Amino acid sequence: MTDRYEVIVCGGGMVGAATACALAHGGIKVALLERFNPERQWPPEPIDIRVSALTKASQNILEMLGAWPGMVQRGVCAYRDMRVWDARADGELHFDCADTAFSELGHLVENRVTVAALWDVLDGIPSATCITPAKVVDMQLNESGRQLHLEDGRILEADLVIAADGRDSALRKMAGIEVTGWDYHQDGLVATVSTENSHQFTAWQRFLDEGPLAFLPLKNGQCSIVWTLSSETSKSYLALADNDFLQVLEQASGGILGKMLDVGPRAAFPLRFQYANRYVDQRLALCGDAAHAMHPLAGQGVNAGLLDAAAIAELVIRTRQEQRPLSSLRFLRRYERWRKGDNLMMMSSMDVLNKTYSVAAQPLADLRSAGMNRVNNSALVKAYLNRYAMGLRDDLPKLAKGQICW
Repeated sequence: MTDRYEVIVCGGGMVGAATACALAHGGIKVALLERFNPERQWPPEPIDIRVSALTKASQNILEMLGAWPGMVQRGVCAYRDMRVWDARADGELHFDCADTAFSELGHLVENRVTVAALWDVLDGIPSATCITPAKVVDMQLNESGRQLHLEDGRILEADLVIAADGRDSALRKMAGIEVTGWDYHQDGLVATVSTENSHQFTAWQRFLDEGPLAFLPLKNGQCSIVWTLSSETSKSYLALADNDFLQVLEQASGGILGKMLDVGPRAAFPLRFQYANRYVDQRLALCGDAAHAMHPLAGQGVNAGLLDAAAIAELVIRTRQEQRPLSSLRFLRRYERWRKGDNLMMMSSMDVLNKTYSVAAQPLADLRSAGMNRVNNSALVKAYLNRYAMGLRDDLPKLAKGQICW
């Protein structure tokens, strides 16, 4: 027996769950597949090491989906300032929410908080079905739709399948969609730390020889760190005793938050620049990391994925409202045109920044610092960068503007 849906979303993380949630709000019969049932409750401590900086546009999406109150209840931390400086010279940037129309620049949120809140909303929408555990082992295309064969023998079919199953997307590979990209030979080392001085609800980022070190404020007064290091250095730092790691971290921080007092579990993930050569195929669309993976130095990866989710959902809902088939490649290609250019621009910007700050030559360090200081002294340029970083740019999906799309 084959269970049939209008849309199947594969991957129940932040992007996949947001996509399914938006579609379900629009009355689309949608199934969300995930290999593991996400946790909904946990002790207040410790903070999870997987944390994302969500932009104002992402907040708008999550508010429209009804997930934001559940996220606030579980815990979010607004950050009001961002300070960036170059360790090799005197360049500095300071972004302040006082220069915007908002009371914060964004929010730091544990990934599990966003996922749990979205799944809570999905539980209350009749047109949504969450299926766990579900591992897709085969995908076939036929005249009536795409069929997904699960490991447990079940067969599901839909007019459209949306792959939001991560950077190593199994569905993308099954569809034969190739990727372009390269390894950075860098890792992102993450951990939660306690510091002598208050984080002041400020995101701090210091550019070092191997990559940026970011301190991101958390609701309990601690900081989440994201430290870009060579893969070799990252491996050695993971092996250090806690006290030795804290000494290295304190030195790398330049003392901006005083002494490093405590550190929780550490982990590292390899960094890669990667994009799918095509975002769509017959009855198939890629979202989030399945479509693109970028350097985390500006924390834009999940925000780009949430914009993907809002865009594809808006187009699917509109197509159904106009009584056109969801098998049409026309609206899928529109989705690709809408999102691919914006994502490539963001990815390329992060790539250029990473490579620029990886060059240790002092003349270049002096030049880039002069550029940073010039930008810092230009209210007009900073205002533009602020809005762009907050996700408030042109051609946004309706949900990202705080408008419903159903």
